[in-house]
Amino acid sequence: MDENKAVVAVFGLAIGAATVYVIYRFIAAFTIAAFLYYSTRKFYNYLSRLRIPARTRAVLTLSLLGLPLLFLLSYTLVLMVLEVRRFVQENPFVMSTVEDTPWFQNTEDLPQLTIDGLIRAYQTGQMDPFIDFAVDQAGYVTSILSSFVLNLFIIVVVTYYLLIEGWKIREWLLDFEDGSTAKEFFQAADEELEAVLYGNLLNVIAIAIIAVVSYLGYNAFAPSTVEVPYPVLAGVLTGIASLIPVVGMKIVYIPLAAAAALPSVLGGDPSMLIYVVGFLALAVVIVDTIPDLLLRPYLSGNRTHVGLLLLAYIFGPIIFGFYGLFLAPILLVLALTFVDVALPPLLGAEPSDDDRLPPSQRRLDEF
Repeated sequence: MDENKAVVAVFGLAIGAATVYVIYRFIAAFTIAAFLYYSTRKFYNYLSRLRIPARTRAVLTLSLLGLPLLFLLSYTLVLMVLEVRRFVQENPFVMSTVEDTPWFQNTEDLPQLTIDGLIRAYQTGQMDPFIDFAVDQAGYVTSILSSFVLNLFIIVVVTYYLLIEGWKIREWLLDFEDGSTAKEFFQAADEELEAVLYGNLLNVIAIAIIAVVSYLGYNAFAPSTVEVPYPVLAGVLTGIASLIPVVGMKIVYIPLAAAAALPSVLGGDPSMLIYVVGFLALAVVIVDTIPDLLLRPYLSGNRTHVGLLLLAYIFGPIIFGFYGLFLAPILLVLALTFVDVALPPLLGAEPSDDDRLPPSQRRLDEF
C-alpha cells in the first residue's frame, strides 16, 4: 500500500470511528428509528401503488404512526389526572390524607382543566404550589424534556430519510457479485427484519382490535358499577403493551380489573366482583392467550423462531435498557440469518435446496 492509500485508509478509519461514536451516543434513537423503518416500510411501499410522491408517503407514514400515538399518550395522561382527581374528591379518607399534604393544600377547589380555568387559578394564587414545585425541579425537568425532544427529533428524521432513501443503502450493501455470501446475507437479513418487525406491527393492531371488541362486549353485559373505564382507549393501550415481554398486556387489563372492582369494594357489594372475575377470564383467554398462540406463529418472519423472539424481548431490556426492547429483536434476526445463510458457506458446507420448512407450514410473505 503506497503512502496516499495509507492516508486515505487512516482518514476512513477516523471517520468510521467518529460515526460509530455518534451512533453509540444516540444508540436508543437510532435503534428505534431502524425498528420503525422496518415496521412501516411495507406500508410505505404499499402507498406507492396510489402514485403518491415519496416524501408525501414518508410524511403520511410517520403521521399515521406518530400522531395517533402522541394523541393517545396525551389523552391517557389527561384522563389519569381527571380520574385521580375525581377519585380523591369522592372518597373522604383519601381527601383527608391529601389535605394533610402541604403540596396539595388549597388545591381542592381548582377549576376545570380549561384555558380560562387555569388563568383564573393563576390569578388567584391557586397555582402557586405547582409553580414552586416546577421551579424547584426546573433543572431536572429541563434535562429530561430536552433529551426527550432531541431523541424524538433524531428518530423522526432518521426514519423519514430511511423511508425515502433506504433503498440506496440497500443497493449499496447488495453491491456484490451474484451468489456471493455477503450479498445473500444482507438480502436475507433485510427481508427477515421487515418480515419480523412488520409482523410485530400487525400483531399490535390485531390485538388492539380484539381487546377493544372484548372490552366493549364485556361492558354491554356487565352492570354499570363494574364496567371497564374507557374501553376503546384501554383496548388500544393493550395492543401497544403486547410489545412488552412477559408482562405485556397484563399491565393494562389487571389495573382495568382493579378499577372496575374498586366501586364494588368501596360500596360494600362484593357480589358484583363475579363480573370482574369474568372480565379477567375474558382478558386472559381471548385477548392474551389465543392471539399469542394463533397470531404470533404467522407474524414472526420466515427464519426467526417464536420462542427465541420472545426471549429477545425478555433479555433485551434487561441487558441494554429500554431501547433493548427494539435492539434485541434486530440482533436476533441478524444472528439467525448469519447462522442460516452466511455461516455454512464459510465453513465449506455445500448449499442445500431444502426449503427448511415442512410443506404444511406457511411463510409470512405468502400472505
